[in-house]
Amino acid sequence: PLIGRLMLELPEEMGLIAVAARQTQGKGRGGNVWLSPLGCALCTLHISIPLHSNLGQRIPFIQHLVSLAVVEAVRSLPGYQDIELRVKWPNDIYYSDLMKLGGVLVNSTLLETTFHILIGIGFNVNNSNPTICINDLIAKFNREEGTELKPLSVDCLIARTVTVLERLIEIFQEKGPNGVLPQYYKYWVHSGKQVRLRGEDGPLAWVVGVDDCGFLQVHQQGQGVESVHPDGNSFDMLRNLIVPK
Repeated sequence: PLIGRLMLELPEEMGLIAVAARQTQGKGRGGNVWLSPLGCALCTLHISIPLHSNLGQRIPFIQHLVSLAVVEAVRSLPGYQDIELRVKWPNDIYYSDLMKLGGVLVNSTLLETTFHILIGIGFNVNNSNPTICINDLIAKFNREEGTELKPLSVDCLIARTVTVLERLIEIFQEKGPNGVLPQYYKYWVHSGKQVRLRGEDGPLAWVVGVDDCGFLQVHQQGQGVESVHPDGNSFDMLRNLIVPK
């Protein structure tokens, strides 16, 4: 609430970020509660996006850019390129395609011709419970590859994520989706995966990419390529997908 009020009072060119050590009343998609212990990177970031810009016309892409920025914050470090940190559409950060260790929530408010965006970011850096953390992945990589990569800190990764996000936004504003999608596909978990459409017993379709507005594209045999979105009820957001009418 506080950062939401402050964002409207600051000069448009001034950035704003709030960082928390732990979180007891966080919010996820669809009203889900998000609880985060010590050892997680937690922040809310405010950015302003002009309505009449590449990203302003494709606001759903912001969550994809933020997820990519978290992964890039780690995997763009020399030596850390092969740490199995990945993005899962629409807004999750994963260990390979096995386990979630973070997520992104984006809220936007349009005032005149400017989107005011509040980006909530949470990912597990240094806490082995209840799932897995980034430093666990680094330690695992060191054991398997005989390397001596150092663990990463929460502060370092928040700073790197914000820096990478700023660069991704600049690229998107200049070149549109095609400027960032090759890198997004490099790190996403969906290549060659199948999903069900319209329900548990619905037809199978192959994931093929992301469309110009940020929706998932799937190919159903004999039906061509369609854009889909989550059904909003599943724990796994890709378990059932709905074709927009």
